[in-house]
Amino acid sequence: MRHDHILIIRFSSLGDVAMTVPVVYSLARQYPDVRITMLSRPFARQLFEGLAPNVNFMEADLKTEYHGVKGLNTLYRRLVAKQFTHIADLHNVLRSEYLRIRFNLGRYRVEHINKNRKGRRKLVSQNNKQLVQQPTSIQNYLDVFERLGFPVKLEFKSIFGEGKGSLMQLPPIFDTKEDDELWIGIAPFAAHEGKIYPPEKMLEVIRQLAATHPKARLLLFGRGPREDELFSSWCHEVPQCIYVGLYAETLKDELILMSHVNVMLSMDSANMHLASLTGTPVISVWGATHPFAGFKGFQQSMDNAIQLDLPCRPCSIYGNKPCLRGDYACLNDIDPKTIVEKINKVLTNN
Repeated sequence: MRHDHILIIRFSSLGDVAMTVPVVYSLARQYPDVRITMLSRPFARQLFEGLAPNVNFMEADLKTEYHGVKGLNTLYRRLVAKQFTHIADLHNVLRSEYLRIRFNLGRYRVEHINKNRKGRRKLVSQNNKQLVQQPTSIQNYLDVFERLGFPVKLEFKSIFGEGKGSLMQLPPIFDTKEDDELWIGIAPFAAHEGKIYPPEKMLEVIRQLAATHPKARLLLFGRGPREDELFSSWCHEVPQCIYVGLYAETLKDELILMSHVNVMLSMDSANMHLASLTGTPVISVWGATHPFAGFKGFQQSMDNAIQLDLPCRPCSIYGNKPCLRGDYACLNDIDPKTIVEKINKVLTNN
């Protein structure tokens, strides 16, 4: 007898892959006899290892081993050998569509995500804009499994279950946190300029937080040349700051830290979604993009989304288009004091 075995395809980006975790976890819990294999890029492995006994992870390096049509054909042959019965394409891009076409020629149940492009176009239109909440990415993922015959009810709280990650696994600088100690996570960057709060204003947010909470630790998340330059400068000016990337070696290390911060400040970025996977409240700053596009962090409150009501926004679904006004007023006009007040409100309520 052939047992059900679901292949889930989602290659990128990190934030979108992270949003599959609550769905995959719930699917695995509610169908323990079904084998589940997550196919994604190597960076995502740490999100799924140990998630559930019936969940496996398969890497797909699309830049080298599985590059181009020849590489995708090689990947398809290896996937066929796994004896899948159902294919869930949660990406719906050219690469996953090609694999889908090949699976459709065989005896497989195949479904793919609906990206609601029509509704999203109306959301970002500059003529007759329709500011209507679109289905979330997570809902779109759930819809795929329902069409495959596996309806899922979300029952995910944190990637660490009911608790938090173990600080003992981290370098000594993070190995303890007192019960009354305050940790504030800050992830100030994103992939596109239209989603980044001006660094000089973010530094002012940090100054105000340090003045308001002189014993708090301000943990700066992010990696890259831009972070190396600015974070070093910020840590020098504000000694309470710690550049997490200098100490946390892996994504799992960062997730452990995020599970212990009292509140996270993030852009519309992968860090918003990663912090959401740890059950941490996130204050999110939105510029060119908008939560109505469906990318709000899992179980995050709209009350914690900071954004300005401008007739031009949102102007982009992903934040990758040039500013129509040329001044990014959607970000520049947000007062640092507004962000600090929102953070303090969350800290007080929690």
